Amino acid sequence: MSEVKRRDLLAGAAAFAGFATVGLLPGTAAAATRQRPGAALPPSLSTADKAVVARVDARRALRHLKVLSDEIGWRIAGTESEHRAARYIAGQLRDLGYKVELQPFPVADKYLADIRAKGEEPWQCSASPQAAVAAAEGEVVDLGPVTAVTGDVAGKLVLFSRVAGKETDQAKAAAAAGAKAVLIANVRSTSFPERKAASFTPLLGETIAIPVLGLAEYHGERIRAGARRLSFKVTHHTGLTSYNVLAERKATLPNPEGKAVIISAHYDSVPGSPGANDDGSGTVLCLELARVLKRLPTQQAIRICLWGSEEYGLIGARHYVRQLDEAGVRRITGCFQNDMVATSHPPAGTYWLLSVDGADNTTTAAVGAAAERLGYVGQTKGPVARGSSDHEAFFERGIAAGNFSWRGGEAPSQLEPIYHTPEDTIAKNISLQRLQVSLELIGCAAYDVARRK
Repeated sequence: MSEVKRRDLLAGAAAFAGFATVGLLPGTAAAATRQRPGAALPPSLSTADKAVVARVDARRALRHLKVLSDEIGWRIAGTESEHRAARYIAGQLRDLGYKVELQPFPVADKYLADIRAKGEEPWQCSASPQAAVAAAEGEVVDLGPVTAVTGDVAGKLVLFSRVAGKETDQAKAAAAAGAKAVLIANVRSTSFPERKAASFTPLLGETIAIPVLGLAEYHGERIRAGARRLSFKVTHHTGLTSYNVLAERKATLPNPEGKAVIISAHYDSVPGSPGANDDGSGTVLCLELARVLKRLPTQQAIRICLWGSEEYGLIGARHYVRQLDEAGVRRITGCFQNDMVATSHPPAGTYWLLSVDGADNTTTAAVGAAAERLGYVGQTKGPVARGSSDHEAFFERGIAAGNFSWRGGEAPSQLEPIYHTPEDTIAKNISLQRLQVSLELIGCAAYDVARRK
């Protein structure tokens, strides 16, 4: 018997053993054949697809999201909140039997403020590096979108609406008038007026002797709605290290070239945002697919990679890719990057297949084919050219990579209105149905690639 025939027989036997377990799960036959959530057409699934579809469960993924978004909350690169998330993710993957590594890399200092208002959940925002690192408490005086201070603000916290490019003037005027601190509430951009403004870092042209905070639009709204007395503390986080969480399950079938498929997401968030959709949703998709794929037969290794510090410039993914030698690059057959895969924003009804150059590659083609088999005809779009997520790092090294995401409108830049804001929560921005669809699309596509020699 030739080695090729022998390998095919072994592959078939292992596949049968893996797929046979589906029949042991109650209700899985019906789950794998009924019309998929929101699909336009009935499915036409392969045996391998059925093995994935019968197992994936958005409700299981949601349990992880409650920990990451509701319990840990904002996960800022290099800080203890991001480290808590990394430890949780690593523990879950180890419990599933994956070999797990925490890959460290340095990241820049952060200036963050934790804010408390009576009757409100704690807030977080960025603070200016050019202003005082201190605590303050007091009554808030709202001056609106001005750069001069009139009236008595001595000993008070002055709230401005941001005047772009004039933040230094606003801070200087408040400090000169004896204010304890400056709070600058961000305002919407003219480019994306439908999108609420996130927390920002006030970059000042000179040193200011009192704290200067960059609030999200939402926090400005909350203050003006009645939270008129605040206390806060600015912390300068120094000597920071962020981590990539890297997990691998070896191929179950002969894999002489050491090939591997990557399923990935970033687990950090921006200041002030609990990051339920961006990118808690992609993170928990990876954890759920790690569970589903852990015992299914594959010709290639499965790597689950969660990137740190994406929000500050794709730092974690670029660090990972830089560590690869050319042989390591060749072993990766595709990177399925999942970023914002569960928004409940009503217009975000298009599932985008995004590649940096807009060309089809192994990952986008596999997801497109999976969408056809699952019945999502006309509901996906792409490949379309777009970077702005961790797939860029892989593209830069010539590795097939795509970014997969629910977004609205006719362009992938049209994000939900609460993108990067304190309102990116499970309650306000997560659709279990869209998360389920994302799980099935990526699960079927990545498993299809992992079964190839």
